[in-house]
Amino acid sequence: MRELRGYRYLETARRLFDDKPLQCSLYVTDQCNLDCAYCTEYDNSKRHPSLADLKSWLDKIRALGTVRVALVGGEPLMHPDIAEVVRHSRAIGLATSLTTNGFLLTKALVQALDEAGLEVMQVSVDRMTPSAVTRKSFKTVLPKLDLLRGSRINLHITGVLCADTMGESRAVLKTGLERNVPTEVRMVHADPDSHFRVDPGATRDLEAFIEWMKDAKASGVKIHTNDAILDYQLSLLRHERVDWTCTAGFKIFFVSAQGNFWLCSMRHTEQHILDVTHEDLLENNKAKSCQDGCGVYCCVSTSLIYEHPLRVIGREVKSRVKRALVPASATAGF
Repeated sequence: MRELRGYRYLETARRLFDDKPLQCSLYVTDQCNLDCAYCTEYDNSKRHPSLADLKSWLDKIRALGTVRVALVGGEPLMHPDIAEVVRHSRAIGLATSLTTNGFLLTKALVQALDEAGLEVMQVSVDRMTPSAVTRKSFKTVLPKLDLLRGSRINLHITGVLCADTMGESRAVLKTGLERNVPTEVRMVHADPDSHFRVDPGATRDLEAFIEWMKDAKASGVKIHTNDAILDYQLSLLRHERVDWTCTAGFKIFFVSAQGNFWLCSMRHTEQHILDVTHEDLLENNKAKSCQDGCGVYCCVSTSLIYEHPLRVIGREVKSRVKRALVPASATAGF
């Protein structure tokens, strides 16, 4: 099944019980072609890292034991050698995904990424129509998604849930799912200074929307967010303390477009990835002072899976089995 590509299940399973990292997010560039109001992760004044540097960083990421790499930015498609970055990542055995706003996709680029071995493409779509907060909308992206027809790349759609997008988020989910694409929206998170750059939305509306997603998923709808994160977001809204230990910098870590090792997108260090040791990673296997209220959901999800693998994964397996048994027509009008 295409949906199962890019997860390296056997090696991933080992990472749930050993002391090596599972995933890394590698910033292949700081530059972006958009300027979404909530985003903290672009800087067009910085140059792209060289292909040689990116290859050496990937080699180190893999040598540390990492199973999967997510190529992020900025906008990773702005890097002129992005297909070669993917090719090298796959050649050294990393499951490889790429997160993009989709605006720069062309038929030739999709073909190059497919031939290079890209397994998962996550396209960011926040609304049906563009706004002052975000231009990432289906109005622009839908024609781009058609370019992936016939490719082996497994497509996911993900959006940000805030006051600006709330009114169109259900339509975003419906549009993605009608195309049989796993789709999710997650609450916007604060910037590194703990401030929201946009209105996050009314608590009651956000809570109702997440509860609706939980119900839709339970009925067999292919909502891509795992149940643990849906529950976690509800806990954030309800100011309930979540008992978890952040594994950022240990099971999951980030590498900046300058090659610096970051625990996550919010916790930066000046240590270069080439200087990182296994012992450095182990030192981060502990609770963090910043983990309460954390909105870096990939880190939260990885940490929860590592702490409670059977519970978290078991719920997802149950959901996937259920939706495989539910006819698409039964959830088409959700």
